[in-house]
Amino acid sequence: MSPAASPLRAALPYVCLLGAMVSLCAGTSFAKTLFPLVGAQGTSAYRVGFSALILCLIWRPWRTPLARKDLIAVATYGAVMGAMNLCFYMAIRTIPLGLAIAIEFTGPLSLAMIHARKPIHFVWIALAVAGLGLLLPLGDTSLNLDLVGVAFAAAAAVFWALYIIAGQRTGHLHGGRSVALGMATAALVIAPFGLATAGAALLNPVAIGLGLVVAVVSSAIPYSLEMVALRGISKRSFGVMLSLEPAVGALAGLLVLGEHLAPRQWLAIAFVIAASVGTVATDPSRRQAEAPLHD
Repeated sequence: MSPAASPLRAALPYVCLLGAMVSLCAGTSFAKTLFPLVGAQGTSAYRVGFSALILCLIWRPWRTPLARKDLIAVATYGAVMGAMNLCFYMAIRTIPLGLAIAIEFTGPLSLAMIHARKPIHFVWIALAVAGLGLLLPLGDTSLNLDLVGVAFAAAAAVFWALYIIAGQRTGHLHGGRSVALGMATAALVIAPFGLATAGAALLNPVAIGLGLVVAVVSSAIPYSLEMVALRGISKRSFGVMLSLEPAVGALAGLLVLGEHLAPRQWLAIAFVIAASVGTVATDPSRRQAEAPLHD
């Protein structure tokens, strides 16, 4: 191996994780362009439905029968995943992508802080609370932040925390197959909302093609890159890098959708990122639970 090859190999997992975040956020930004055609519910149904189809074709989960207990665990995992995706897409209808991701991040952040004991942990809690306080348009009508969208993002945060818990209960199963079955369950959860909202518009060939692009760019590519990244970096490093996702989402929203944020909102995102990075970096168990790239 050449001297230059070793640093390149060491950097590859981090490049892959950054690429996964960029792909996820760019795909989600692109998904918003589908909203006028099939709505947020229809777009979410496309994204999760096509993702489930791709994952099932790759992993063929039907080849491995599951015990009833495991089947219930996977179904719960998938149902929570579906609710999380639907709430997040409903949130970004009316609030900028970066802010929605920042609010959603408080879900796993709160879960990680439940067992806070050391003084430094309460510093991260204070930062997260300060970030949320800056995000909410309390007493500042100039921010023009839709409270319904904020509520959906907060619901997505709750479901993300539940998604981590449910995912841990399937940890003993084959990762690819359990994710494929979970995604299929999520598609079944979201499909009725998409059909009720978009109806026959979901059969539009142009919308179907765009929905497939959304699924590939915001699911298939990020999940694949993430799997490469996790083979080469620790969970702690993974969690620290993943904490940058709200900033990546804000930049994607700015470049793809022209979503301009106020200085106060950028500061709020910085606080949430700092709280997330600090929580991961000072986790004494070194077993910080990170969810996969999800939205």
